[in-house]
Amino acid sequence: MHIADTKILDCTLRDGGYCNNWKFGREYIRKILRALVEANIDIIECGFVTEQAEPDENSTKFPSLETMSEVIPKEKTGRLFVCMINYGEYSIDKIGLSCENAVDGIRIAFHKKDLKAAVEFCRKISEKGYKVFMQPMVSLNYSDEEFIELIRCANDIKPYVFYIVDSFGGMKERDLLRLFYIVENRLDSGIKIGFHSHNNMQLAYSNAKALTSVKTLRQLIIDSSIYGMGRGAGNLNTELLTEYLNETEGKTYILNPILQVIDQVLNALYQENSWGYSVPNYLSAKHNVHPNYANYLVDKQTLRIEDMDEIFAMMPKEKREGFDKVFIKELYYKFMENGKFYEEHLNEFREAISQRIILIIGPGKSVSIEKEKITKFVKEKNPITISVNFEYKEVGTNYIFVSNLRRYSELDEKVRDKCIVTSNIPTEMGYMRVRYVPLLNNIEEVRDNAGLMLLQLLKKLDVKEVYIAGIDGYSHEAKSNYALEDMSFIISNRILDAKNYGMEIMLKEFSKKMEIRFITESKFAGKLD
Repeated sequence: MHIADTKILDCTLRDGGYCNNWKFGREYIRKILRALVEANIDIIECGFVTEQAEPDENSTKFPSLETMSEVIPKEKTGRLFVCMINYGEYSIDKIGLSCENAVDGIRIAFHKKDLKAAVEFCRKISEKGYKVFMQPMVSLNYSDEEFIELIRCANDIKPYVFYIVDSFGGMKERDLLRLFYIVENRLDSGIKIGFHSHNNMQLAYSNAKALTSVKTLRQLIIDSSIYGMGRGAGNLNTELLTEYLNETEGKTYILNPILQVIDQVLNALYQENSWGYSVPNYLSAKHNVHPNYANYLVDKQTLRIEDMDEIFAMMPKEKREGFDKVFIKELYYKFMENGKFYEEHLNEFREAISQRIILIIGPGKSVSIEKEKITKFVKEKNPITISVNFEYKEVGTNYIFVSNLRRYSELDEKVRDKCIVTSNIPTEMGYMRVRYVPLLNNIEEVRDNAGLMLLQLLKKLDVKEVYIAGIDGYSHEAKSNYALEDMSFIISNRILDAKNYGMEIMLKEFSKKMEIRFITESKFAGKLD
């Protein structure tokens, strides 16, 4: 066991803000800060300071150190209160002397490409009297030689703490200990060593335990957040770390205030925007890519897990560290279009739907609730029926339009011969295979929505009138969205609202070229005129 003690830095209000866009609310911000003080947490991170922020008492993204100082308790009772600045997001000229505000320390997060300039930024922060926390993002992306050179720079400016940062949650114990000993043997003895982790591979807690078991005279600082709140897979849990250090190092952290915050504040936030382990976040860590790439692909709700794995493997190394939305969008659509298409039945299909009523049956909850209305419509009108991404057994549809890899794999093989699939579906079966990209629209949130892709195909075939069932619009209640429970998925309310908005716009566009009539309840009924 190491001789020097371990300190905890809680980053709930900063790293946790990725889950709720830093909108904790004024009262909850103060409640969390108060709980951390009462729990005897050593260092409390209050949020980001960035020029991108506007004054907002409900947010933990602050436009200045002065506005952050307003939330810091006057009685610090020995605690340190710090903020984080992402290098490049705040001018050194806007930072006054440390005696002019209540902020004790500034954490500087920077990427390897900005190393020299970021080190100079750290030097100037130190000269203004702040405790400097040097945080080289994605520490695993440094070679040993590069990391040693960075340590030399740290020795020159004497930060309060030098960090090992597991930005993507892929650091194994052997990686952590290798980096630790590189730092331990070269960093000036007066500088502390910090560790910031993410939980993509469920290793944050075990890595923290391994680090605190190392024999060293140096003080360690380990980051954590209450309930593990943080982007994607989240962080090391403060409640777990406090109990462990109480037991192994005789610390006197008090757990009850933290548990109360979980109960009174974070449980509700978790229900709205969940965080924690998921296979896509595991895969992003496995490939050492930014977790936002996993979030982007998950939000598409079109890919199987193995498809995400393949897309991550396709990414060049230089694109993995920072999130590039334009790049991942292009890569995603390239992957989805990468397949054969055969349209020998296209004219036959055109002839089959010509002069016939067409009923599109989406997978929305209404096709279960209003199935009698649908079966009556089919019996009376004898339409051509096309279900979307699922088999609607109530009427036995003529065709099934499928653009979703996951949904296709779930279909019974007996019905695949009547499937109209898009070219991203890897199959030689099916009635017809059509090109994927020409069916996309220009609204990102619904660009490859299957129902809209089918409407685009029908528009290309000069269809002038369609009836729709089961394209209901998205509810914030996940179980209310689909006729089949296993089609439900958890996604943020913000994205659901954006999808509804995009659907409405596109349905209005289609209604200019064809008459659209809803026969089941839908958020879009009556809004297309």
